[in-house]
Amino acid sequence: MSAARRTRAASRRVPFPATSAARPASGQASVELVALLPLAALIALAIGQLLAAGSARELAGNAAEAGAAALLQGSDPTAAARDALPGWSRDRTTVHVAGRRVEVHVRPRTVVPLLAERLEASVTADAGPP
Repeated sequence: MSAARRTRAASRRVPFPATSAARPASGQASVELVALLPLAALIALAIGQLLAAGSARELAGNAAEAGAAALLQGSDPTAAARDALPGWSRDRTTVHVAGRRVEVHVRPRTVVPLLAERLEASVTADAGPP
């Protein structure tokens, strides 16, 4: 067989695909989705925990300011701070009054209970000089 004939014969042949890229990927997307669902759920939980921690910080700040304002008005700062909080957070809150300073700690709701202490928000408000 001459060299010209061999190249013509080789050019007519259709090579068999060596990889699976030429075959349809039926079910591949489903497998990838199932594999990524736990990661997506973990990311969603982490975002939720960060939002809860931010909310707890905002609530603690509002409560501390309410307690400091109550000190200026001659009212009970602890009761004012607790009244400034929504019902679900009152059980998760501690209020300390020292002189003209009101310190409020709020623990956010967490999926993992061990995270509550780490995500606790602490805010101090000062009622100014006596």
